[in-house]
Amino acid sequence: MKILLKNAKILTLKNKNIIDGEILVDGNKIAQIARKINMKADRVVNCEGNLLMPGFKNAHAHSAMTFLRGYAENLQLYDWLNKCVFPSETRFIKNDIYHLSKLAYLEYLSSGITACFDMYYFVDEIKRACEDIGMRSVILLDPRKSNFDELISNFKSFNKKNSIVSACLGFHAHYTTTKANLKKLSKISHQFKAPIYTHCSETSYEVLKRQKLSYLTPVAYLDSLGLFDYGGGIFHGVYLTKEDVKILKKHHISVCTCPASNLKLASGIAPVKHLFDAGINVAIGTDGPASNNALDMFREAYLTSVLSKIKNNDPVGLQSFDVLKMATVNGAKMMNLKDADVLAKNKLADIIMIDLHQPNMQPLNNIFNDLVYSASKINVKMTMINGKILYYNHKYYLNESVEKIYEKAKKITNRLIAKK
Repeated sequence: MKILLKNAKILTLKNKNIIDGEILVDGNKIAQIARKINMKADRVVNCEGNLLMPGFKNAHAHSAMTFLRGYAENLQLYDWLNKCVFPSETRFIKNDIYHLSKLAYLEYLSSGITACFDMYYFVDEIKRACEDIGMRSVILLDPRKSNFDELISNFKSFNKKNSIVSACLGFHAHYTTTKANLKKLSKISHQFKAPIYTHCSETSYEVLKRQKLSYLTPVAYLDSLGLFDYGGGIFHGVYLTKEDVKILKKHHISVCTCPASNLKLASGIAPVKHLFDAGINVAIGTDGPASNNALDMFREAYLTSVLSKIKNNDPVGLQSFDVLKMATVNGAKMMNLKDADVLAKNKLADIIMIDLHQPNMQPLNNIFNDLVYSASKINVKMTMINGKILYYNHKYYLNESVEKIYEKAKKITNRLIAKK
């Protein structure tokens, strides 16, 4: 199917240029970007001067934790995990993750998120939910949630060409994984020359406890086991030493900052500006809906920017264009989505349309500043993933009704959190 998006402002994010033009989508890829396209299409969408840009890449999520939204509150991280999250998760039964994930995907679509880096239980159910909704996803395979034979099997089967779902190797955290299992995972990483991803240096308590156990920071500890030899990424990275940053840079490790979650759990403020200046690839994620509670990349981009100003006591901070790239291009790089980073010919058609006619986007003095500081989910007019328009004019175009998804998620939630 060919879709022509005409009469648009286009931000490819290959650079800062914004052009007035059109985009032709053929199947799941961008066939042409030009000021004027004279070619027949099966569907023509008049963008009415609104902005087309790459979709946001949510570089860290636990999507199915929607059942804990508004429930796991006012707790420190370790109490939050051990007293609320982990006990509730013991009640999962077949298809819970499938239905709970789809609820999160609705929120992704409404906020312009076209891909997520997901980490949770029952990866087959996550994969099926992605395929049924049409959400692009990179699933983190964790030995805590499966045996190693199953992990290797899933790694091979999930990474098929042209699939909307792919997979990476990883683990929850060094404090929830045994050293023996970390060594096994390192061996698998070397076998496939595959990157590794994990939560790391999220709290000061985590760092101090690791240093007491091994006289190493979490980053140095993981590096000592060869887990970073083929690159990868860490989620959070709030407490990092100068030596940690050198290790991350040496191994081309990305860092995904999750500002709303880190604020809500009082974990701290990540040194994003320092990492950016050091040449580290910094991406942005929402974390899960239990610790955020929204799945909104506009809010995350805003917080990433303003918190860097506070962290460095400098109102200049990060440039809005760079923050925007963190939320899109840098996330794609971290997730190894090489064909879904920018808008260009033969790239995957993961495109969002931003409504510039809303009052919060006027008088449009600087579109990068406006996207980071003024825009919100209300400005998402269209979300296209893999060449399919799944959200348009605040309506979903899916194979299942939104109300049915809500109903199933609520029924599951009532069972999972019946008791603390």
